[in-house]
Amino acid sequence: MIERRLLVKYSRLAHERGLTAAFGGNLSVRRGDLVFIKATGAVMDEMTGGQVAVMTMDGRQVSGVRPSSEYRLHLMIYRERPDVRAVAHLHPPYSIVASSLVEDELPIITPEAEVYLKRIPVAPFRPAGTEELAETTVTEMGGCDAVLMARHGLVTVGRSLREAFYKAELVEESARLWYLSMGRGL
Repeated sequence: MIERRLLVKYSRLAHERGLTAAFGGNLSVRRGDLVFIKATGAVMDEMTGGQVAVMTMDGRQVSGVRPSSEYRLHLMIYRERPDVRAVAHLHPPYSIVASSLVEDELPIITPEAEVYLKRIPVAPFRPAGTEELAETTVTEMGGCDAVLMARHGLVTVGRSLREAFYKAELVEESARLWYLSMGRGL
């Protein structure tokens, strides 16, 4: 299935580009009532098609592979945002630093980020893999396509996995530029 190939491709690319390390992060794609998501314990740069879990939108596992512990977050986004077909949840370093220092919203610096992201709110910290994390993140995201999760990483969404992935790169670039500009009056 194409969904498995896309998840493998972008999981490995996320690791190569420094957007996540080791077991961190997860990607998903929605096709109809099915959600294809990274399996729990899978390592992004070693992903295979066999490490893709499949679930229904109501949370029922239909594959023999257990989904990422963040499946609640992915499912809640899909339920709240029918326009979304892919979710990227990654742990890039500058985004994590920014999410720890910025309280409400990461400043947008580049024209590209302004066009494609509009705004980057920061969701307060909640424990990983919990319903509370999913609820808080989705609430803060609202109609935006990106959100930083305090001390945790980022979430971006798109009509395709490619779109969600490149929005994640834009968030990380924004966080890096913000961090580099701190104290310089920009």
